[in-house]
Amino acid sequence: MQVSTNFKDVFAFSGPAPETINGRLAMLGFVSAVGVEIASGKDLVAQLASGGVPLFIGSAVLFTLASLIPMFKGVSKDSKSQEIWSSGAEMLNGRFAMIGLVALALTEYLKGGPLIS
Repeated sequence: MQVSTNFKDVFAFSGPAPETINGRLAMLGFVSAVGVEIASGKDLVAQLASGGVPLFIGSAVLFTLASLIPMFKGVSKDSKSQEIWSSGAEMLNGRFAMIGLVALALTEYLKGGPLIS
């Protein structure tokens, strides 16, 4: 099956880019936020305030480009899907990471400090 490499098709609401990129960034964000919180005791806001914004932007750009390059070459996620590392598992994990990141931020806001202390 030939995958469209048209910019409009790749970035369409039902296209491959939005959910793939957002899911990958959410997975990276959630794991790194919890990891830094465990290591330093800083909540999400403190992590961003202490120099995390440039790291976040750099990581977001790197992951976005790494995700877009295969899409614009016509490679689909399903064509690279394997039994364990399936595209469905990636999508589900990305959705859970999006929910987890929002839940982490909301919990820390309501608690007034880091979740893990």
